Amino acid sequence: MSQQLPPKKPRSTKKLVRNIAIAIAIVILYLWTFLSINVDFARVAERFSSNYDRVVPQLISPNWERGPEVIEMMIETIFIAYVGSLAAAIIAVPLGFLAAFNMTYNKMLSTFGKWILSGVRAFPEIILAILFVVAVGPTPFAGILAIAIGSTGMLGKLYAEVLESIDMNVVEAMQANGANKVQIMFHGIIPQVIPEFLSYAIYRFEIDVRASTILGYVGAGGIGTMIFFAQSNRNWSDMGMILLVIIIVVTLIDYASTYIRKRIV
Repeated sequence: MSQQLPPKKPRSTKKLVRNIAIAIAIVILYLWTFLSINVDFARVAERFSSNYDRVVPQLISPNWERGPEVIEMMIETIFIAYVGSLAAAIIAVPLGFLAAFNMTYNKMLSTFGKWILSGVRAFPEIILAILFVVAVGPTPFAGILAIAIGSTGMLGKLYAEVLESIDMNVVEAMQANGANKVQIMFHGIIPQVIPEFLSYAIYRFEIDVRASTILGYVGAGGIGTMIFFAQSNRNWSDMGMILLVIIIVVTLIDYASTYIRKRIV
């Protein structure tokens, strides 16, 4: 005996028109954006063809003699990302608690915390690096400060969202049993959020390693300094070695980060 399928719901004409209108608007937006760029494709093709034979063969023929120096600078870049990410992971905790409404129970404080995090996120790491290079000089410390401040905004936002999604029944049950605020914090709240806090911090470190590779371009230390000099001197074989090391290191960190985060969560 064949199974009777339920009748199909009639398609809404209003939804169909809406979807078509959205699709047309997206196509128009893309066309307008593409045409507004005003790219001279003939000139681009001409420059590419004239530079291809000079640049690409050197890029795919890395200067292996510079390998130890490149690795040393890449290690410095990882240290910049690690220290900056660690500082951000710590600073973001109180800001995340401030921005989470269920932790402050005060709309004004929560909004103020969200404004702080939004303001911090508004500045790209490269802009922060330029400002800190001016403030503290062209040293890796400028890169650390740029990474720390830049990452605090994103981690604080993620921490606040994690805190607002916790099971408040646990907190209310502890309050009903006479637990004080310290006990509630360490036995009711932190056990619920610490795995996701750690996962987000590790994921942010993974992003910060990529960001740190370019901060040296403005004098904030790390392998970006070598990128600047290689590009300035048109030394594309050195650039090939730098890119090779960056690709290998970033890929390894991605795999390690993914593995650790899966084990934590």
